[in-house]
Amino acid sequence: MVTISSNFDSGAITVLDASDAADVRLALRPDNASAFAQWFHFRASGVRGVACRYVIENIEDSAYIGGWDGYAVRASYDRLHWLTVPTRIEQGQLVFEQLPQADTVWYAYFEPYSWERHLALLGRAQGSPLCRLTRLGATLDGRDLDLLTIGTPGEGKRNIWVIARQHPGESMAEWFAEGLVDALLDPDHGPARALLERAAFHIVPNMNPDGSVRGNLRTNAVGANLNREWAEPSEARSPEVLLVRQAMQRIGVDAFLDAHGDETIPHNFVAGCEGNPSFSAHQRALQEAFKAAWLAASPDFQVEYGYEDHQFGPEQLTLATNWVGDAFDCLAFTIEMPFKDTASRPRPETGWNGERSRQLGASVLLPLLAVADRLR
Repeated sequence: MVTISSNFDSGAITVLDASDAADVRLALRPDNASAFAQWFHFRASGVRGVACRYVIENIEDSAYIGGWDGYAVRASYDRLHWLTVPTRIEQGQLVFEQLPQADTVWYAYFEPYSWERHLALLGRAQGSPLCRLTRLGATLDGRDLDLLTIGTPGEGKRNIWVIARQHPGESMAEWFAEGLVDALLDPDHGPARALLERAAFHIVPNMNPDGSVRGNLRTNAVGANLNREWAEPSEARSPEVLLVRQAMQRIGVDAFLDAHGDETIPHNFVAGCEGNPSFSAHQRALQEAFKAAWLAASPDFQVEYGYEDHQFGPEQLTLATNWVGDAFDCLAFTIEMPFKDTASRPRPETGWNGERSRQLGASVLLPLLAVADRLR
């Protein structure tokens, strides 16, 4: 008998009928205090050698219906190595099938980044003499919101901020942050050493701990989309943003990166501050230099596909990148990675995954180094 469960870190699914392994009926579970639905993460037990067919019935209710076209479910036997499984849309439902070679399989919308791995990253990072770990405060569920400072702030040094995972279901963002942190702490990494001579990094690897553990797609414990809270954050609704904004205002910002995942676009790309009324010629020059340098550094980055300049309309200055770019007149980018595979350089057996996100995170040091002396 097949058993479906999701009562674990970042677990999320609704079981409609699991009585027949050849026709397991499921539904996306929305965020705990919001209608956003797309993330799923569950385990199927008792499946060794059983031909299993899973049907997610309600994809028409998902936040990004276009995210399912060309998408493949991720599966793992050990929660360390994740592969894609054959996935298709059939009569408006998401269908995927597998003949498992183990008793239990974990399935997810994207390779998860666990809370335990987050804590291990913090512990490993503060083991370096280059790094300080600061607790900024608490989330609404009482979890710690932490800041890693890598390098030594001081007179003449730039302050480079990187935040990740405002939207908790976009777990590739924390994989990106891990790759960046590990590269910065590597004493043999030449670009990192050169950057740390010029700048200190202030990194929040997980902006939304509560949503991450709860298995939410986009919101925190009370249903706030943190990337629409930057104009007026509050202790009651978005303390995560409030705490980080206060630290930024105290320390200063010379460059800002906000790591995300995009459900529909099968490419890595950036979105800048072109839509801001205050967007300056200096910011434009920095953006173009950054993009050119990243294109040269990483074949996984591209500039042909992405968002329109004014895509977010009147919400523009409620987004982190736009608020920071406006408030500090600095280089500010949202980095988007795909839930699907990259169309230009696909790896069908894994899709875009955690390790590829880690490597992209490390590669961003090269474009930052290219513009470091021009930041203000």
